[in-house]
Amino acid sequence: MFARQIDMTEGSIFAKLMKFSVPLIISNILQLMFNAADVIVVGRFAGDNSLAAVGSTGSLINLLVNLFVGLSVGTNVVAANFFGAKKSYELKQTVHTAILLSVVSGIILTAVGIVFTKPILHLMQAPEEVLNLAALYLKVYFGGITATMIYNFGSALLRAKGDTQRPLVILFIAGLINVLLNLFFVIKCSMDVAGVALATVISQTFAAVFVILILCFEKDDFKLNFRELKMNGSILAKIIRIGVPAGLQGIVFSFSNVIIQSSINSFGSIAIAGNSAACNLEGFVYTSMNGFSQGALTFCSQNMGAGRKDRIKKLVFVSQAVVIVIGEGLGWLVYLFGETLIGFYTKNPEVIQHGMIRLSIICTTYALCGMMDCMANTIRGIGHSLIPMIVTLVGACGLRLVYLATFFQIPALHSELTIFLSYPISWLVTFLFLAGSFIIIFNKKSSKIL
Repeated sequence: MFARQIDMTEGSIFAKLMKFSVPLIISNILQLMFNAADVIVVGRFAGDNSLAAVGSTGSLINLLVNLFVGLSVGTNVVAANFFGAKKSYELKQTVHTAILLSVVSGIILTAVGIVFTKPILHLMQAPEEVLNLAALYLKVYFGGITATMIYNFGSALLRAKGDTQRPLVILFIAGLINVLLNLFFVIKCSMDVAGVALATVISQTFAAVFVILILCFEKDDFKLNFRELKMNGSILAKIIRIGVPAGLQGIVFSFSNVIIQSSINSFGSIAIAGNSAACNLEGFVYTSMNGFSQGALTFCSQNMGAGRKDRIKKLVFVSQAVVIVIGEGLGWLVYLFGETLIGFYTKNPEVIQHGMIRLSIICTTYALCGMMDCMANTIRGIGHSLIPMIVTLVGACGLRLVYLATFFQIPALHSELTIFLSYPISWLVTFLFLAGSFIIIFNKKSSKIL
């Protein structure tokens, strides 16, 4: 019924990229729709403060989890490389190392998330009417974060061999569970933000259980056997070498977003609510581009393992063209219908107005973000994770922080519009440096890069 693997080392590049990426994009969009349902239920039935509380936690969640999400990226690259090289023993070791690593990652995140979220929210200048609600949401959310880690690592393993369809089915069912529990907990049980967080935890637990079951019943080298769960030192080192730079990049990237969120927080809860709704909408554009970015990562990893350097060159042009078309097309659609779309989240005209400020800048230039991510993942896919980390940290994160410390502090420019302009500027600069880095690396290195 499902294509359980895609050999990206042969055949049409565009067709293979589409076959891999489209189910992943649908998965991401479904996830966003279910997340949007979270926000809509909270905004409609619990109020603007609850909407602001849930929406304002996204950058903080990303800040804390991105290191471990980076390790799942490392898992994908290493497993795809062994799959492309047809190295059976190493692939089996990768599967068992990755699943055990996911459990350890979840336990660490639970401890860190529960202890440090409220102090960080204070540092982010969260308004008093939002602070306690946001802290409650985060404590429940991080209480069940281990399930999210298991799903992330498990689906990364499946993606390594081109299987994006079964994770799509799991995510669809988990999302339905999430929406139904949201309605029950928030409307029927009046649990407010705690109900939304609890619904997320339960649905992610379902997803984690089923991705583990899939791995347990696999017939190839991706089969999981609990008796063989152990950390293989050399495999772990490979995952860390690729994953930690990607994770650190995500952390610093999220830190810059936390600073931006703090700047938005200074405009009050109405601005926060508008920004939260707009963020949720633009996520649909981002995940559509990101599906092809993830496809580029797996494609490059498989072809590096197989020594097919020629196909990687072609992939760069194909993937960049696709993300430009998707980013510009969907981005402008979201902006043009923005007021109507934000109206699903709230009927407050002030909230809608603040949300449209963000959409007018982010969505109309979002293709730049897709180009940047796609180029970074292409470099990671050929085995270099440190370089995209450094370039992205300096170009996307450092530039934004300098921008906020200078232009945003000028009284005449102290506005939400000024904040959001930092995004397209940093995306363009970072993409140009990443493209230059790829050309240099690719011309100097042979197929022995990884």
